[in-house]
Amino acid sequence: MNKIKFAYFGGEPLGVPVLEALKAADLLPSLIVCNPDRPSGRGHMLTPPPVKVWAEENGIEVFQPTNYKDDVAKSRLEAEDWDVFVVVAYNFILPEWFLHLPKHQTLNVHPSLLPKLRGASPIRTAILKDLREDIGVTVMLLDSEMDHGPILDQEQVYIEDENWPLSGPNLDQLLATTGGELLAEIIPAWVAGELSPQEQDHELATYCSRFEKGQNELTIDPTRLPAGDKAWNMWLTINAFAGIGDTFFMHEGKRIKIKAARFENNSLQILRVIPEGKKEIDFSEYLKQI
Repeated sequence: MNKIKFAYFGGEPLGVPVLEALKAADLLPSLIVCNPDRPSGRGHMLTPPPVKVWAEENGIEVFQPTNYKDDVAKSRLEAEDWDVFVVVAYNFILPEWFLHLPKHQTLNVHPSLLPKLRGASPIRTAILKDLREDIGVTVMLLDSEMDHGPILDQEQVYIEDENWPLSGPNLDQLLATTGGELLAEIIPAWVAGELSPQEQDHELATYCSRFEKGQNELTIDPTRLPAGDKAWNMWLTINAFAGIGDTFFMHEGKRIKIKAARFENNSLQILRVIPEGKKEIDFSEYLKQI
């Protein structure tokens, strides 16, 4: 088969690991499209997104449109003939013309077993709600509705009891790598006309949304940590929010961030915390101070 010409539209946290899996399969895009550089840190320096850094390190052209409402993005993409587009965690609403511009339409990697967990937070919601059976990846065709398009293939990811729950970043990485490997198999087969998309069973669809402010707050008496189901649910919350916002509890009007914890002997054990306005310390040391 001739080299497949495709553009890759990627964001975080899945964009780079999927690219790494494609690279390992010798399947690199001709163009990588990602978010614009954004101010970051105390100095508000313009910082490139990780997908852009990866593209430049691998000698691939980068395009960073600010929207899809004007003609800038459309003109750039229409300037070339594409076999297929690939979209991974790219946080733009894409217009109808975009989906059908390539000869073989637009593929998407979604980190759940669709139609389960359609929406913005499938990985973290699977952890938060203890939905191990819905963990996996789906490669689908994008249509005009959210996570609604026909499925080309999907793969369930099994996690043993002793390893569950994974932290959010670890599950991000696992599903991104799995999705990238699956995508590397599907792209050439799809372009060659060897796959038949299967419509989702929309009656089985479940949904997840972006996490809201305050969902990472735990109601805890630090001198009497919970056990049983309450402790387990807090442990799920700690892992679901890892890497995207520390879980915390309030004590005497102060916010206490949880930096390390574990679930052992059916109880929650907090190991490290950051008391408001102070440095990180052992939880045992914190208890001596209250």
